[in-house]
Order: sequence, then structure tokens, then C-alpha cells
Amino acid sequence: MMRSRFDEQLNRLNAALIELGGMVEYAIGGGVKALCRQDLPLAREVMAFDHAVDQKEREIEQMCIRLLLQQQPVAKDLRFISAALKMITDMERIGDQAADISELVTMLDPRTFERAPVHIPDMGDQAIAMVKAAVSAFVARDMEAAQRVIADDDRQDQLFGAVRDELVAWIAQEPMNGAQALDLMMIAKYLERIGDHAVNIAEWVQFAVTGTHKEAEE
Repeated sequence: MMRSRFDEQLNRLNAALIELGGMVEYAIGGGVKALCRQDLPLAREVMAFDHAVDQKEREIEQMCIRLLLQQQPVAKDLRFISAALKMITDMERIGDQAADISELVTMLDPRTFERAPVHIPDMGDQAIAMVKAAVSAFVARDMEAAQRVIADDDRQDQLFGAVRDELVAWIAQEPMNGAQALDLMMIAKYLERIGDHAVNIAEWVQFAVTGTHKEAEE
């Protein structure tokens, strides 16, 4: 009976993690869409949405603490709950970076804005796909899926390099747009960092399953 109740609470935790993943995916997509469309109301909406992400992260943290204190989990469950406490920190930071992207969008002058770099939407799509896959791998405790997320980060790094090269060429041709180019570079950097956080989440899958973590092995 106790185990049945514990499994039910674990299922609730998994559902909450998936919900938080969906929230940060929305924030990433909204920030990139706001940039490409110069949609300032959407950018402000994503900035405000970060409060909901923070609140959900705190709710999940409380769920984990209650499970640890009340249910006396066995070793594999203890690892999973401990890893969940770590990975939601990455999720919260992803939400922050999506909000930072939207804040930068509001600072770009629409009168002089020309266009987003060609590969920024690709970086946004890649970031969303990595986060979704990392959360799914975590909930399923699927190490093979987690390894695929880690491998996918190379693609995000390549896209960041392409954006950087495009912006450097733009500054060389039109030095007056240097400030705008730097803001766009920062947006690309935030998207690259989101990919890094997705990798962190994927690496916590290993800890949840085996009890070892990449950092501890290095």
C-alpha cells in the first residue's frame, strides 16, 4: 500500500517535470518568435511568464522534499528524486534565459531593426527539441535517449558558429549596426546556453539510473 502511494506521487512528480518542460519550451519559442516578428507584446508576455516558471520550479522542489522526508525512498528512488532537484535548477535557468532573450527583443529599436540572423530560428527549434528530449529521457530514465541529446549539442554549437560568422560579416559591411549585431549575438549565446542546460539534464539521467555523474568521473 505504501509503495503504491509512493509510485502515485512519483507519477505526479514526472507529470510536473513534463509540465515544466512544456513551459520552458513555450518561453524559448515565444522569445524567438518575438524576435523574428518584432512582436514586442509577445516578448513582454514571455518575460512575465518567467514568474510562472519560477513558481512551478518551487512547487516541484517542494514535491521532491516531501517525497524525501515522508516516504523513505529506496536507493534508486532516492537517486531519481535527488537528480530531479538538480535538473529543475537547469530548467529554471532555461526559463531565465528565454526571458533574457525576450528582454533583448524589447531593447532592439524596431525603427532600425533589419532582420534576425538566418540560423536563429534553427537554434530556437534545436533548443526546444533538446529540452523536450532531455526531459522525456529523464522521466523515462532512458540513458540512450539522454546520450542522443548530448550528441545533439554539436549541432547547436555549429548553428551558433554560423550565426556568429553572419553577424561578424554584417558588422564589417555595416559598422553602424554594431550595437544591434551584439544584441543578436547575445540572443544566439543564450540559445547556445539553453542547449548546454539540456545536456546537463541529460547527464542527470545517468545519475538517476547508475548513481554516478559525469562531473564525479572527471
